[in-house]
Parts: sequence; C-alpha cells; structure tokens
Amino acid sequence: MKAIRLLLVSFFVLCAATTNVFASEESDKAKIQRAMKAAPSSISAGATIRDVDADWTILRPGEPGNTWTCFPGVPVNSGDKHPMCNDEVWMEWLWAVKALLSGSDWTFETETIGTSYMLRGDALVDNTNPLAADPYAGGLWDQEGPHIMMLFPTLDEIAHLPRDPNAGGPYVMWDGWPLVHVMFPMTDRDR
Repeated sequence: MKAIRLLLVSFFVLCAATTNVFASEESDKAKIQRAMKAAPSSISAGATIRDVDADWTILRPGEPGNTWTCFPGVPVNSGDKHPMCNDEVWMEWLWAVKALLSGSDWTFETETIGTSYMLRGDALVDNTNPLAADPYAGGLWDQEGPHIMMLFPTLDEIAHLPRDPNAGGPYVMWDGWPLVHVMFPMTDRDR
C-alpha cells in the first residue's frame, strides 16, 4: 500500500506541475462559473462550490437541502480546469483520495452508489493505470468528453462492464486500483 501511495503522490504532483500555473490569478467568480458548468443547473445552481487549492476552500456555500459539491477542476490536481460536481458519496471518496495522498491508508467504503458529473470533459488519462504519466509508454489512453462517473459498493456490480473506453457505452476506469469507478460517456466517440 505504501508503494501505491508513493506512486499516486508522484502522479498527482506531476499532474499539478503540468496544470495551468496561472490558476491562482483567476477570480473566484470565474472559478464558480466554471464549476457550475460541470453538472445540470438543477444540481450546480445551489451546490457548494470549493476551490482546487490545497485546502479545497469553500468559494460559495450551498443552499439548504443541496448536498452536491462542485469544483472548478479535479480537486486532487491543484489548478486543474476540468470542472466536476459530486454527490456526498463521491465527496467521501475524494476525501479518502486526499488522505491517501497525505500518507494515510485507503479507508473508503460505500453501501450506496456515488455520482459525479463532468459535463465539460476530462484530461487525457490512462484508463488502466492512474499513475501513468506518459501516453507514449503504453496503456489505454483516453480524453473523455462530457461524462458521468459512478462508484459502486462492490466490484460485482461492474464485473460485466468493459474496461475499454472505446467499447461503447459505460466502461470501468482504473480496474484493480482503489480508485476504480465507472465512466458513462455522454457523447459519441467520433468527437
């Protein structure tokens, strides 16, 4: 587990290093506007908006009854600009990822499905290995367009799904890793 943690930390440091270095100069208003584009307005309009800084600072508190949290980018990659909106389960998962990157053990478990929206797409990533940093070194690389991601309580629920993003329909990302989840593309692959 320590080797995986070290590799994950290295990967996310590399991601952060290759993200827009001027992100801190962006206004909170611009960050909030981008975060709100990650999900349907029925979700994002009243969601809590957090920054992608090291503390995940709250930029705008959510409305009572709205349990969604949106970010102007992927929060484990400081400065990232691929917005996402997460339900409570997905937020627990993200807090577990953050703790793992800080040296803690992996603790996330869920008894319910978790959902995250990324309706503005995602960065280029290897679908088989969250630690991969070089698309020329093999792997199954994909830059997904608008999509929804889901976490499931056990791997049994996703056993029948393909692991290839080009297979058509939902697919499993990062199978065999603690970060495993299902991707639901919202657009055609011929984009």
